[in-house]
Amino acid sequence: MAYAAVSIAAMFSYRHAFHAGNHADVLKHITLLALLKYLTQKEALTVIDTHAGAGLYRLDSDHSHTSGEAQEGVLRLSAALHDKPGAEVAPAIAGYLDLLAGLNPDFGASHDPAALRVYPGSPFIASQFLAGRHKLKLFELHPTDFRALSGNIGQLELGRGAACAMQDGFEALRPLLPPPSRRALVICDPSYEMKTDYGRVSAVIGDALKRFPTGTYAIWYPLIPRPEAHDLPKKLKTLASRAGRAWLDATLTVKGSKLHKTVDGETLRPGLPASGMFVINPPYTLHGELKAALPQLEQWLGQDHNAAHCLSQGS
Repeated sequence: MAYAAVSIAAMFSYRHAFHAGNHADVLKHITLLALLKYLTQKEALTVIDTHAGAGLYRLDSDHSHTSGEAQEGVLRLSAALHDKPGAEVAPAIAGYLDLLAGLNPDFGASHDPAALRVYPGSPFIASQFLAGRHKLKLFELHPTDFRALSGNIGQLELGRGAACAMQDGFEALRPLLPPPSRRALVICDPSYEMKTDYGRVSAVIGDALKRFPTGTYAIWYPLIPRPEAHDLPKKLKTLASRAGRAWLDATLTVKGSKLHKTVDGETLRPGLPASGMFVINPPYTLHGELKAALPQLEQWLGQDHNAAHCLSQGS
């Protein structure tokens, strides 16, 4: 029981508002936009977000200023483009910038980072592709973020097309598969604050592939000096291969992961150095879009000589 109590406390302590717009969000949301753009062109699609967060975030909030993570992500990207007017931008990145401009009118063609105040989470991004035939299922367990999510989605007036529940997304996914439409995009990006999240992700995706092998599954994961983090994409590849499904793995490294020491001798970690997006049953267009976008993200978000990207796929 003591372990469970610690786990619940850790679960409720995580707030994505501190991390909104960081380099991991940039990779995740560019990938998500490319997926949604393709998948919503066809028949009815059910989008399921297992860890939805608040849906929308303020980059000028105390949370964002406290962490400073947006400075290493979307604000760094926009600053690079602001200094290079007329630079050729990969289509997937251009679509992402257009989305930001829709929320921040002064951002526009200038890409001025000072004009970026509102940042979209995955639920808001998915909502932009909803039409009458598509459905959005959102799950968030943190009480404060759930209230914010409900309010943000409610203002979009999506009606029955969107539903929010304060529920563990891992547990909520199983009964939703397969959906009535027989087409679904599952977005799974837990905080990984608890080591058990890594095992839960692989277990949930393994079960989902048995219940609904043709669904598209987009899993975000951190790349940090922890065995579980490096094992997760390997396990996902094994699950996809056993199910006979195609997969794509995209990673972006922006800096080294070595420990740094402050002047008073205290050892500090440099923060999240890299992350990845693993997609099972990706549309055929995704590889080409990320192949064009990743080198630019490495160039514009990289902070030291360790900056790198990798794109692999299998079937």
